[in-house]
Amino acid sequence: MDMPVVAFVTPGTFDIPSATSSSVELVVEHVVPYLMREAMPIVFGRKSGRRPGFEVRGGVRYVRLAAPSPLRYIRNVSRKLKEHEHSLSWIQVENRPRFVRYLRKRHPGLKIGLFLHSLTFISRPHIQVAELKACLAAADRIIVNSHFLKERVIRKVPQVKAKVSVNHLGVDQHRFISRWSEEGAAQRREAIAHRGYEGKKIIMYVGRLIPIKGVHHLIQAMPRIVAQVPEAMLIVVGSAFYGSKRMTPYVRRLRRSSRRVRRHIRFIPYIPHSSIPEWFRLADVLVVPSPSNEAFGLVNVEAMASGVPVIASRSGGMKEIIEHGVTGLLIAPSELRRDLAAQIIALLNDDEIRERMGEAGSQRVEEHFTWSNTAERLLQLYKTDMKI
Repeated sequence: MDMPVVAFVTPGTFDIPSATSSSVELVVEHVVPYLMREAMPIVFGRKSGRRPGFEVRGGVRYVRLAAPSPLRYIRNVSRKLKEHEHSLSWIQVENRPRFVRYLRKRHPGLKIGLFLHSLTFISRPHIQVAELKACLAAADRIIVNSHFLKERVIRKVPQVKAKVSVNHLGVDQHRFISRWSEEGAAQRREAIAHRGYEGKKIIMYVGRLIPIKGVHHLIQAMPRIVAQVPEAMLIVVGSAFYGSKRMTPYVRRLRRSSRRVRRHIRFIPYIPHSSIPEWFRLADVLVVPSPSNEAFGLVNVEAMASGVPVIASRSGGMKEIIEHGVTGLLIAPSELRRDLAAQIIALLNDDEIRERMGEAGSQRVEEHFTWSNTAERLLQLYKTDMKI
């Protein structure tokens, strides 16, 4: 029996594969190779620069198309899908509900699923409820990356409850190595010495520098932390935009407010995802202070795979990843301003707890949050619910 052919339609915003894409493209890039034992994936994405329109990398077929606007991009995708229509078993649209409705009208005989990665494109001002209902109704299956996101989708459009499935995301455990393993410990010692961070207790933030990520809470906590832990250093890795070091008013405010403890804070502008493991290698604790609801948050599992305990907001999908008191600590969003410094100080001052949480985190990742786990759950959906 021939293997099913599955088309992955990425948003058309970033190149794929690329070191400077968003997390949506990153998920596709890491999951599709694991599907190849039982499916034949074709990945559709944006064409830019001198990259070829068609390419095979690692056995995965990539089709790149012009994307001057979302509408023109999905038109181009639809035309190309016509060429494969006789062999396609499934179309998986990544994080763009409108694309599902567009493709349903033009490919009525094909099965189409939607993989939602965030609340952004199912919320105002991006889409109104009436249009969202029509878009979700056009999908045969809706996959979400957390139970939190599933609940939000059903709350917005109760009619789709029966076709919403959860598939948690993962991490490449071969690249994100626990600092408590022999190999990880050696790599960490080398990285610490290389950067001159010997004797420091390193607090890490990795992500975009935008208000909803709550980085300002962490900056505001630093004077209290430094007063109790003089060797503390905060490393802020990231910029306001993917693939860009461009400054925004918010980033400038963060830098201004850090002046009081400037000797204890380092800002590292945007770096490609391929370099992220070496930064996690430095960390004693990762802080994810998003006060608003984040659907999942890949940095949580990347830190845990690296053996780093996580202090995060008890919001969104993060409480599904972090086990409070086991792999890290969770703080109510309303209590971030009051409690964040104290929680960080407590972990920095207790080497034993950090090691215990770090090892528990890497074990939890191994059991549930790997790309092979994500791909296997996806294959089960294809084989059972989707009957392909």
